[in-house]
Amino acid sequence: MGHAHDRWRQQYARARMSGRLREAEFRSHSGEELDPVYGPPQGEPPAAVGWPGAHPFTRGLHATGYRGRLWTIRQFAGFGSAALTNERFHEILASGGGGLSVAFDLPTLMGRDSDDPLARGEVGHCGVAIDSVADLEVLFAGIPLDRVTTSLTISGPAVPMLAMLVVAAERQGVGPGALDATLQSDILKEYIAQKEWLFSPEPHLRLIGDMMQWTAAHAPRIKPLSVSGYHIREAGATAAQELALTLADGFGYVELGLARGLDVDEAAAALTFFFDAHIDLFEEVAKFRAARRLWARWMRDRYGATQPRSQWLRFHTQTAGVSLTAQQPENNIVRTTIEALAAVLGGTNSLHTNALDEVLALPSQRAARIALRTQQVIAEETGIAHVADPLGGSWYVEAMTDRMEAQAEDLLAQILARGRARHPDGDHPIGPVMSGLLAGIESGWFTGMLADAAYAHQRAVEEGRLPVVGVTTHTDSGPPDVALLRIPAEVETEQVAGLAARRAARDDHAVGTALEQLAAAARGDANLVPLLLAAARVEATLGEMCAALRSVWGSYREPV
Repeated sequence: MGHAHDRWRQQYARARMSGRLREAEFRSHSGEELDPVYGPPQGEPPAAVGWPGAHPFTRGLHATGYRGRLWTIRQFAGFGSAALTNERFHEILASGGGGLSVAFDLPTLMGRDSDDPLARGEVGHCGVAIDSVADLEVLFAGIPLDRVTTSLTISGPAVPMLAMLVVAAERQGVGPGALDATLQSDILKEYIAQKEWLFSPEPHLRLIGDMMQWTAAHAPRIKPLSVSGYHIREAGATAAQELALTLADGFGYVELGLARGLDVDEAAAALTFFFDAHIDLFEEVAKFRAARRLWARWMRDRYGATQPRSQWLRFHTQTAGVSLTAQQPENNIVRTTIEALAAVLGGTNSLHTNALDEVLALPSQRAARIALRTQQVIAEETGIAHVADPLGGSWYVEAMTDRMEAQAEDLLAQILARGRARHPDGDHPIGPVMSGLLAGIESGWFTGMLADAAYAHQRAVEEGRLPVVGVTTHTDSGPPDVALLRIPAEVETEQVAGLAARRAARDDHAVGTALEQLAAAARGDANLVPLLLAAARVEATLGEMCAALRSVWGSYREPV
């Protein structure tokens, strides 16, 4: 073996000596001992493939693969009130889940309080209702925020929600430096795909820049940005489009961090990624491998990142919601298992598996447990985690990885070209990729791209070129035989009553002063995170903080 493989052996030996390997015997079911990684019988693999733990990280970030550490089993949950969701969180943790990911209801995602007229009928229905720090205290009651990793799936009001989380942790006795959390915060994908924004892009990017600076200085364990290709894929993107647009968003945020005075290592450390795992197993594996390789190369060659960690693409995966069917919903268990396998074979760092009934309603407790057990069976019974990148070197997988990377590079080149057209003098205010992203948002190019891809996929399904078992083939009649979770109307009534009681008990003068200072700071260029923290500490609500910012920045309407 060559020098590269020697370096891999040294990394693996150091991991063994440090005790970072899981205590397990790594053998096949027939009892044969398995090597930690496999490569060509003679010589080295191609440089673009390499070994796990070495640039370009095609085969994974760590020399030990999952022998060193399994992926985090991070189940996504949230419904009704904070108290109801807290019960589900404790169930997840007691059943072996390793991390929590919070689903918020639509009013919360849009920066509205539960008593806002626009929230009527939506409170607690698609996630948990969170109005103030008091709700977060209930949500995480009995869950130590310095020992359990949390992920907040929210973008538009992400920075006010971060302030509320920091204050809730303080009330547990946990300082920001010990808080291990991830915020989604990815506002670019909102304009591209999901459409849950509050303001125009520039104010949102200012908030994100403020958060990147603040967390780098005060809360280094917090990941302030989870760049989210998942929602781009769910809106109709192909695998290559998901890959390219997600990485473009990531490069844009790196440029934002650099423009804010962070060095490349600090900017890279702020980012994690969130991908969809769809039903075409090998295409998805290739997508994940190409994503790591492309990110590492651009970070090193374009942005000058010299530290390996700054070239790492760390990502969470969720199985595809759009692949689930209301017809014969038990088939969704099989779909989710295949998609979870794709994520694991592609080297995901954490994983959420969807429940069989999510296409019909919020997951029932039984369905959520099946989804969790799906990951545990993969982790503990299949042997997949015994070998790093077990598909590496497959002619099919390597060819598809190359193709996926080439398609993504072509789309990235188109984004850069749009940035040059937007700023022909070459003076990009934030950076060339960010300029191209803003140009694509302003022109509607991304929206059209996803609409075309979604239409093409739907035609293929309806014309029989993409079979869907239980829908277009092997169909039967009859309603789905599943017990659905229903959110009672009392949840909204109780949430609104509780919010009114908290408002009556707080110091209105302190709240008013904090909100006035927040609005005043928004007119200038001060970092807004300390102002949001001050507002959260006096129990200002999420809706009030967002309204204070909206009074300065206005709202945003997508151009036709």
